[in-house]
Amino acid sequence: MENYFDKTFELRYSEMDKSGDTSPTTILTLLEETAADHCYSINTSLYDLKEQDLGWVLLSGIIQMERYPIYKEKITIRTWLSSYSFIKGVRENIIYDEQGNVIGRAKGLWLFFDIKRRRPVQIFDSIKEQWSYCSEESIKQTIAPNIEAPDSASNVKKYAVNRFDIDMYQHLNNIRYLQWVIDSIDEDIVDTYYLSSIEGRFVAEAKNGESIISLTKKDVNDNSFIHIIKTQDSNKVCATAKTIWKKKQPLFAR
Repeated sequence: MENYFDKTFELRYSEMDKSGDTSPTTILTLLEETAADHCYSINTSLYDLKEQDLGWVLLSGIIQMERYPIYKEKITIRTWLSSYSFIKGVRENIIYDEQGNVIGRAKGLWLFFDIKRRRPVQIFDSIKEQWSYCSEESIKQTIAPNIEAPDSASNVKKYAVNRFDIDMYQHLNNIRYLQWVIDSIDEDIVDTYYLSSIEGRFVAEAKNGESIISLTKKDVNDNSFIHIIKTQDSNKVCATAKTIWKKKQPLFAR
């Protein structure tokens, strides 16, 4: 493989869940941190782009985990761009443990975005030239253009978007969506299963001060769920997702 970027992390205590594994929101955070450092490595940091009222917005993505790293474990995230259009790029990721074993994979569709005018713009040629790309895919799966929202829900949770949830692009941070999806899963599932796969689609922006409803419905397969996050007042769909959960191994078997 050519034209990739690697970043290594040592997992911290604050990034663990109550079972002693790295939380799914931490994995998403580290994936985004790696992407940000990849931008920085070609002298086009997110803050450089922000000064031009430009940035990257995640439209949809998939994360698949074989296992979650534990406290003090070191992992390496390898990222690269597998394809471009005029305004979008597909970012691939593979997560390795210290022995070089693959423990996770992720794929995301990113949009180059004019922050002030709230619309897509053409990716700079200079960015494409410096990044280049590798056609190899981390996940042999097309990101679904849409995930059908459930017509009913078994679990409903309500949240308020506050100013600490808003990122520098003035929209709700992706991490919050994942937190709200996990929070809507029954505790007995979260305690005995781990999030093996999540596929999500971002549909519309949620803004500071809005009230949000997170709805979850069991899918046709065991331990699979469909999620929708929407605004309470306008009923606007902000995001949809599908999660798959697998049985956790006992600590002594890990």
